Amino acid sequence: MTKLSVNVNKIATLRNSRGGDFPNVVKVSSDIESFGAEGITIHPRPDERHIRYQDAYDLKKIVTTEFNIEGNPIPKFMEMVLEICPTQVTLVPDSIDAVTSNAGWDTIKHQSFLTEIIAEFKQKGIRTSIFIDTDLKLIEAAATTGADRIELYTEDFATQYGLGNQNAIKPYTKSALLATELGLGINAGHDLSLDNIQFFAENIPNLLEVSIGHALITESLYLGLENVVNMYKYKLSLGSK
Repeated sequence: MTKLSVNVNKIATLRNSRGGDFPNVVKVSSDIESFGAEGITIHPRPDERHIRYQDAYDLKKIVTTEFNIEGNPIPKFMEMVLEICPTQVTLVPDSIDAVTSNAGWDTIKHQSFLTEIIAEFKQKGIRTSIFIDTDLKLIEAAATTGADRIELYTEDFATQYGLGNQNAIKPYTKSALLATELGLGINAGHDLSLDNIQFFAENIPNLLEVSIGHALITESLYLGLENVVNMYKYKLSLGSK
């Protein structure tokens, strides 16, 4: 069944807005695991405007499921990940001032760079994933870098699905089929929500993991965090049948 990894960046944003330590990112992450999530995701950025680098070290001590750290492999990020050795590192080509992730890697242009970076992580036994769009040529190039998985960037699907266009899933299905042929595992994330997650999972073969943060935390304001985690797990179980 597809695993649910919860991105806790928004918990850190709320904490930082008051300058203290409430809500505590470590405590909330531990609670999310106890509610049934199969992973915790963080995406530290250079300005530490939400998740701080120290949070990554603190979370390493308590996460008992899968620990996924996302980010652009700048030197500071590389050093942190190689020290912590999370379950998975997801490489995202964020610019320093990006509000949120808004594009996948050009795995053709950056093939040599990614290959070198991924080799360093794999020497430490860290599973590697590349954040990527649905261009099939880019997925073919991703397979030559040594990556274990790709993470499909799903913003376009989510936007189009919200407008009633179910055909928006087709490029993602094709991408997943090709990735499977090439021996790549498949993750997905960005703007997935309770409204679209079951349909997405139903149409993406071999979907191993979804990483969900903004929508899940927002939905939890109305429905409760424990309830929402289990609603995602239920919809993923229906989609994986």
